Amino acid sequence: MVNKPMPALFRKPFRVAGLTLHSGLLLMLVFVEVVLPCPKICHCAEKNGMTAVHCSSHNLEEIPTDLPGDTVSLFLDSNRIAKIPNNAFKDLSHLQELDLSKNSIEIIDIGAFNGVAEGLRLLDLSNNHIQSAPKEAFSKLKAKIRLSNNPWHCECALQEALRELKLDPETVNEISCQTSVQEEYAGKPLIQVLDSGINFCNFHHKTTDMAMFVTMFGWFTMVISYVVYYVRHNQEDARRHLEYLKSLPSTQLTKDFDTVNTVL
Repeated sequence: MVNKPMPALFRKPFRVAGLTLHSGLLLMLVFVEVVLPCPKICHCAEKNGMTAVHCSSHNLEEIPTDLPGDTVSLFLDSNRIAKIPNNAFKDLSHLQELDLSKNSIEIIDIGAFNGVAEGLRLLDLSNNHIQSAPKEAFSKLKAKIRLSNNPWHCECALQEALRELKLDPETVNEISCQTSVQEEYAGKPLIQVLDSGINFCNFHHKTTDMAMFVTMFGWFTMVISYVVYYVRHNQEDARRHLEYLKSLPSTQLTKDFDTVNTVL
Protein backbone atom coordinates (compact mmCIF):
# COMPACT_ATOMS: atom_id res chain seq x y z
CA MET A 1 0.00 0.00 0.00
CA VAL A 2 1.44 3.31 -1.05
CA ASN A 3 1.60 6.04 1.56
CA LYS A 4 0.10 9.13 0.10
CA PRO A 5 1.28 12.51 1.23
CA MET A 6 -0.96 14.16 3.81
CA PRO A 7 -3.26 16.68 2.23
CA ALA A 8 -2.30 20.25 2.77
CA LEU A 9 -5.48 20.72 4.78
CA PHE A 10 -4.03 18.59 7.59
CA ARG A 11 -0.44 19.76 7.32
CA LYS A 12 -1.18 23.44 7.89
CA PRO A 13 -3.46 25.20 10.35
CA PHE A 14 -6.60 25.82 8.30
CA ARG A 15 -8.33 29.19 8.29
CA VAL A 16 -11.89 29.77 9.44
CA ALA A 17 -13.30 33.25 8.94
CA GLY A 18 -9.80 34.62 8.61
CA LEU A 19 -8.44 32.91 11.76
CA THR A 20 -6.05 30.00 11.94
CA LEU A 21 -6.94 26.98 14.05
CA HIS A 22 -4.15 27.94 16.42
CA SER A 23 -5.59 31.45 16.80
CA GLY A 24 -9.04 30.00 17.36
CA LEU A 25 -7.77 27.78 20.16
CA LEU A 26 -6.05 30.75 21.73
CA LEU A 27 -9.26 32.75 21.62
CA MET A 28 -11.12 29.84 23.20
CA LEU A 29 -8.63 29.79 26.05
CA VAL A 30 -9.04 33.52 26.58
CA PHE A 31 -12.83 33.11 26.56
CA VAL A 32 -12.64 30.39 29.17
CA GLU A 33 -10.63 32.68 31.43
CA VAL A 34 -13.11 35.54 31.09
CA VAL A 35 -16.27 33.51 31.70
CA LEU A 36 -15.99 32.78 35.41
CA PRO A 37 -18.00 30.01 37.06
CA CYS A 38 -21.20 30.83 38.87
CA PRO A 39 -20.57 32.29 42.37
CA LYS A 40 -21.31 29.68 45.02
CA ILE A 41 -23.80 31.90 46.80
CA CYS A 42 -25.81 32.48 43.61
CA HIS A 43 -27.74 30.36 41.15
CA CYS A 44 -27.01 30.54 37.43
CA ALA A 45 -29.23 29.51 34.54
CA GLU A 46 -28.87 29.54 30.76
CA LYS A 47 -30.77 32.33 28.98
CA ASN A 48 -30.61 32.56 25.18
CA GLY A 49 -27.11 31.14 25.15
CA MET A 50 -25.96 33.52 27.90
CA THR A 51 -26.12 33.40 31.70
CA ALA A 52 -28.77 34.67 34.10
CA VAL A 53 -27.41 35.04 37.64
CA HIS A 54 -29.81 34.92 40.60
CA CYS A 55 -28.39 36.22 43.90
CA SER A 56 -31.65 37.31 45.51
CA SER A 57 -32.24 37.16 49.27
CA HIS A 58 -28.75 36.07 50.30
CA ASN A 59 -27.96 38.88 52.79
CA LEU A 60 -25.28 40.23 50.48
CA GLU A 61 -23.73 43.50 51.68
CA GLU A 62 -21.67 44.10 48.54
CA ILE A 63 -22.01 43.43 44.84
CA PRO A 64 -20.18 40.18 43.95
CA THR A 65 -16.99 40.60 41.95
CA ASP A 66 -16.74 37.04 40.60
CA LEU A 67 -19.71 37.14 38.22
CA PRO A 68 -19.57 35.31 34.84
CA GLY A 69 -18.53 37.57 31.99
CA ASP A 70 -21.46 36.44 29.83
CA THR A 71 -24.06 37.48 32.42
CA VAL A 72 -27.06 38.94 30.63
CA SER A 73 -29.42 39.19 33.63
CA LEU A 74 -28.35 39.87 37.21
CA PHE A 75 -30.75 39.69 40.14
CA LEU A 76 -29.39 41.18 43.38
CA ASP A 77 -32.72 42.13 44.90
CA SER A 78 -33.70 41.68 48.56
CA ASN A 79 -30.18 41.93 49.98
CA ARG A 80 -28.40 44.44 52.22
CA ILE A 81 -26.26 46.24 49.64
CA ALA A 82 -25.68 49.86 50.71
CA LYS A 83 -23.51 51.22 47.91
CA ILE A 84 -22.95 50.88 44.16
CA PRO A 85 -19.24 51.68 43.75
CA ASN A 86 -17.42 52.81 40.64
CA ASN A 87 -16.99 50.12 37.96
CA ALA A 88 -19.16 47.63 39.85
CA PHE A 89 -20.26 45.95 36.60
CA LYS A 90 -17.47 46.94 34.20
CA ASP A 91 -16.64 43.31 33.24
CA LEU A 92 -20.25 42.45 32.36
CA SER A 93 -20.34 43.79 28.81
CA HIS A 94 -23.43 41.70 27.91
CA LEU A 95 -25.53 42.83 30.88
CA GLN A 96 -29.05 43.87 29.88
CA GLU A 97 -31.14 43.44 33.03
CA LEU A 98 -30.05 44.55 36.51
CA ASP A 99 -32.29 44.23 39.56
CA LEU A 100 -31.06 45.98 42.71
CA SER A 101 -34.45 46.55 44.29
CA LYS A 102 -35.23 46.03 47.99
CA ASN A 103 -31.71 46.72 49.24
CA SER A 104 -30.27 49.42 51.52
CA ILE A 105 -28.61 51.47 48.79
CA GLU A 106 -27.82 55.03 49.86
CA ILE A 107 -24.79 55.86 47.71
CA ILE A 108 -24.36 55.62 43.94
CA ASP A 109 -20.89 56.58 42.73
CA ILE A 110 -20.45 58.61 39.56
CA GLY A 111 -18.94 55.67 37.67
CA ALA A 112 -21.29 53.02 39.09
CA PHE A 113 -22.52 51.89 35.67
CA ASN A 114 -19.31 52.26 33.68
CA GLY A 115 -19.10 49.65 30.94
CA VAL A 116 -22.77 48.66 30.98
CA ALA A 117 -24.66 51.95 30.75
CA GLU A 118 -25.37 51.76 27.02
CA GLY A 119 -26.23 48.05 26.98
CA LEU A 120 -28.66 47.95 29.89
CA ARG A 121 -32.33 47.59 29.02
CA LEU A 122 -33.79 47.47 32.53
CA LEU A 123 -32.46 48.89 35.82
CA ASP A 124 -34.47 48.47 39.01
CA LEU A 125 -33.41 50.64 41.98
CA SER A 126 -36.81 50.74 43.66
CA ASN A 127 -37.35 50.25 47.39
CA ASN A 128 -33.95 51.45 48.56
CA HIS A 129 -32.69 54.33 50.74
CA ILE A 130 -31.61 56.67 47.95
CA GLN A 131 -32.05 60.39 48.70
CA SER A 132 -29.93 61.78 45.89
CA ALA A 133 -27.59 60.60 43.16
CA PRO A 134 -25.10 62.36 40.88
CA LYS A 135 -26.59 63.03 37.46
CA GLU A 136 -23.31 61.85 35.88
CA ALA A 137 -24.06 58.31 37.12
CA PHE A 138 -27.15 58.19 34.91
CA SER A 139 -25.90 60.31 32.01
CA LYS A 140 -25.34 57.45 29.52
CA LEU A 141 -28.10 55.11 30.64
CA LYS A 142 -30.59 54.08 27.97
CA ALA A 143 -32.40 51.54 30.14
CA LYS A 144 -35.93 51.72 31.47
CA ILE A 145 -35.41 52.68 35.12
CA ARG A 146 -37.43 52.10 38.26
CA LEU A 147 -36.72 54.59 41.07
CA SER A 148 -39.92 54.30 43.08
CA ASN A 149 -40.20 54.06 46.87
CA ASN A 150 -36.97 55.84 47.76
CA PRO A 151 -36.71 58.76 50.24
CA TRP A 152 -35.82 61.29 47.53
CA HIS A 153 -34.77 64.83 48.41
CA CYS A 154 -36.36 66.94 45.68
CA GLU A 155 -33.99 69.60 44.46
CA CYS A 156 -32.33 70.87 41.28
CA ALA A 157 -29.77 68.02 41.12
CA LEU A 158 -32.50 65.37 41.17
CA GLN A 159 -34.54 67.22 38.59
CA GLU A 160 -31.53 67.41 36.27
CA ALA A 161 -30.70 63.73 36.83
CA LEU A 162 -34.22 62.63 35.89
CA ARG A 163 -34.51 64.92 32.89
CA GLU A 164 -32.84 62.53 30.44
CA LEU A 165 -33.87 59.21 32.02
CA LYS A 166 -36.37 56.76 30.59
CA LEU A 167 -38.50 56.12 33.66
CA ASP A 168 -40.71 53.08 33.91
CA PRO A 169 -44.23 54.46 33.30
CA GLU A 170 -45.75 51.88 35.65
CA THR A 171 -43.80 53.16 38.66
CA VAL A 172 -43.17 56.80 37.81
CA ASN A 173 -46.01 58.02 40.07
CA GLU A 174 -44.36 56.25 43.01
CA ILE A 175 -41.34 58.57 42.96
CA SER A 176 -42.11 60.94 45.83
CA CYS A 177 -40.38 63.79 47.62
CA GLN A 178 -39.72 62.71 51.17
CA THR A 179 -37.96 66.05 51.69
CA SER A 180 -37.64 69.09 49.46
CA VAL A 181 -35.86 72.42 49.17
CA GLN A 182 -39.40 73.82 49.32
CA GLU A 183 -41.13 72.25 52.30
CA GLU A 184 -44.61 72.45 50.80
CA TYR A 185 -43.71 69.74 48.25
CA ALA A 186 -42.51 67.16 50.79
CA GLY A 187 -44.60 63.99 50.60
CA LYS A 188 -45.89 64.71 47.11
CA PRO A 189 -45.21 62.71 43.90
CA LEU A 190 -42.27 64.29 42.10
CA ILE A 191 -43.85 64.04 38.66
CA GLN A 192 -46.97 65.77 39.93
CA VAL A 193 -44.86 68.59 41.36
CA LEU A 194 -42.88 69.04 38.14
CA ASP A 195 -46.01 68.85 35.98
CA SER A 196 -47.46 71.75 37.98
CA GLY A 197 -44.69 73.94 36.61
CA ILE A 198 -42.38 73.93 39.61
CA ASN A 199 -38.71 74.25 38.68
CA PHE A 200 -36.38 73.37 41.54
CA CYS A 201 -33.43 74.75 39.59
CA ASN A 202 -34.99 78.22 39.40
CA PHE A 203 -35.61 78.06 43.14
CA HIS A 204 -32.00 76.99 43.63
CA HIS A 205 -30.76 79.97 41.61
CA LYS A 206 -32.99 82.35 43.54
CA THR A 207 -31.76 80.92 46.82
CA THR A 208 -28.16 81.27 45.67
CA ASP A 209 -28.73 84.85 44.55
CA MET A 210 -30.38 85.69 47.88
CA ALA A 211 -27.48 84.12 49.77
CA MET A 212 -25.02 86.20 47.75
CA PHE A 213 -27.07 89.34 48.39
CA VAL A 214 -27.17 88.66 52.14
CA THR A 215 -23.42 88.01 52.18
CA MET A 216 -22.63 91.20 50.26
CA PHE A 217 -24.97 93.20 52.46
CA GLY A 218 -23.23 91.80 55.52
CA TRP A 219 -19.81 92.80 54.23
CA PHE A 220 -21.09 96.25 53.25
CA THR A 221 -22.56 96.73 56.74
CA MET A 222 -19.25 95.73 58.33
CA VAL A 223 -17.32 98.22 56.19
CA ILE A 224 -19.73 101.08 56.97
CA SER A 225 -19.64 100.24 60.66
CA TYR A 226 -15.84 100.30 60.65
CA VAL A 227 -15.76 103.68 58.86
CA VAL A 228 -18.26 105.17 61.29
CA TYR A 229 -16.31 103.79 64.25
CA TYR A 230 -13.04 105.14 62.83
CA VAL A 231 -14.47 108.63 62.27
CA ARG A 232 -16.09 108.77 65.70
CA HIS A 233 -12.95 107.49 67.38
CA ASN A 234 -10.81 110.17 65.70
CA GLN A 235 -13.37 112.84 66.49
CA GLU A 236 -13.22 111.81 70.11
CA ASP A 237 -9.42 112.01 70.09
CA ALA A 238 -9.54 115.45 68.48
CA ARG A 239 -12.12 116.64 71.01
CA ARG A 240 -10.02 115.42 73.94
CA HIS A 241 -6.94 117.09 72.46
CA LEU A 242 -8.81 120.37 72.02
CA GLU A 243 -10.07 120.26 75.59
CA TYR A 244 -6.54 119.61 76.78
CA LEU A 245 -5.30 122.69 74.98
CA LYS A 246 -8.10 124.76 76.44
CA SER A 247 -7.23 123.55 79.91
CA LEU A 248 -3.66 124.89 79.75
CA PRO A 249 -3.05 128.06 81.88
CA SER A 250 -3.07 131.25 79.79
CA THR A 251 0.06 132.55 81.58
CA GLN A 252 1.96 129.50 80.44
CA LEU A 253 0.87 130.15 76.87
CA THR A 254 1.95 133.85 77.16
CA LYS A 255 5.30 132.91 78.68
CA ASP A 256 5.98 130.49 75.92
CA PHE A 257 5.06 133.16 73.37
CA ASP A 258 7.45 135.76 74.98
CA THR A 259 10.28 133.23 75.04
CA VAL A 260 9.84 132.65 71.37
CA ASN A 261 9.93 136.44 70.66
CA THR A 262 13.13 136.88 72.71
CA VAL A 263 14.89 134.25 70.80
CA LEU A 264 13.83 135.86 67.58
